[in-house]
Amino acid sequence: MMKFIYHLTMTRSRKMITEKYGVVFWRDFKDRSDRSFKKVLERTPDIGKSVFSFNYAYAPSYVAWYRTMRGLGLDAKQADELMWLMNEKMLLTIPKPFLHMAGKTYLNSFRKKAAKHELRQKKGLHPYDWEIAYRDIDENSFEIDITKCGFIAFAKEFGAEGMLPGICSIDYMISHYMGNGFKRTKTLGCGDNCCDCHYELKGECPIRPDGV
Repeated sequence: MMKFIYHLTMTRSRKMITEKYGVVFWRDFKDRSDRSFKKVLERTPDIGKSVFSFNYAYAPSYVAWYRTMRGLGLDAKQADELMWLMNEKMLLTIPKPFLHMAGKTYLNSFRKKAAKHELRQKKGLHPYDWEIAYRDIDENSFEIDITKCGFIAFAKEFGAEGMLPGICSIDYMISHYMGNGFKRTKTLGCGDNCCDCHYELKGECPIRPDGV
């Protein structure tokens, strides 16, 4: 899955990156990212059966892309924006008419697994896994407080802390396109004590959080 995510996103982003930064930048970006991704992937452990396994599958790509962008001279804001656009290209691989269906299916599955994850974490989790507190609200909504984020631990290990909190805003983009309700007032990547996430199977979400 990690290799699939990396290569599909690179393929989908090639035209956009070339138009934005030029052919030479794209070639350098691809060459350096490919080499960085390979090295990071070799050091990426399996975190086991986690409800966040799909999220974790993006971690090696994020690290490789972010470090390469900064190495090629993009500042933090430019890197955040390019990471955003690459994620959007990846997400919109799925035709928009199917995204709402996928969003509801994913959240239904996630909420069922989240309760089990909360119980499982009492026995101990991998250092790159997520720790949560789950609350069921009603048929349409639930909440999760994330008290430990696998992305943060992974980013620190590979010297890519700068990609936070930029990638945290991707949650809004995904919910927006999938037709899910989503909001939070605190974010670990911003230095808060948790990510207080509120999800709705059917709802509305801005494509970006306020102030971003």
